[in-house]
Amino acid sequence: MQIVIHTDGAAQGNPGKGGYGVVMQAGKHYKELSEGYRMTTNNRMELLAVIVGLESIKIEKAQVLIVSDSKYVVDAVEKQWVFAWEKKKFAKKKNPDLWERFLRIYRKHDVRLKWIKGHAGHPLNERCDQLAVEAANGVDLLVDTYYEQQVSG
Repeated sequence: MQIVIHTDGAAQGNPGKGGYGVVMQAGKHYKELSEGYRMTTNNRMELLAVIVGLESIKIEKAQVLIVSDSKYVVDAVEKQWVFAWEKKKFAKKKNPDLWERFLRIYRKHDVRLKWIKGHAGHPLNERCDQLAVEAANGVDLLVDTYYEQQVSG
């Protein structure tokens, strides 16, 4: 059975408050995930949404389709850029912490990615966006420690 993971990320100010939203479907199963951060970027939230979705899968070697409106994430994988970045230890690349985490979980499953246009009426993409924005506007925002250390360091 294929697991479909719809994802979106949002940041207000970019950098600023941010959040991600994930909708997972597998057969009759449906799950929503979201979290907000006090200081982050849109790209970090887009990538984190994919990571969290993949990390939520409880079986090994799952067939997974990631549906994302993030060219940053989809192109990095589909055009094989992330693997070249990995060989160079992510030198001069943004978000190495998240890309390394992504690759660890990505390799545990059979993953395909599909890009869709954001804010174009795709119901589950719109739901992910709503979850991400609500999370970013939440009161108990998490700390994106790596990002905040990079910005202040």
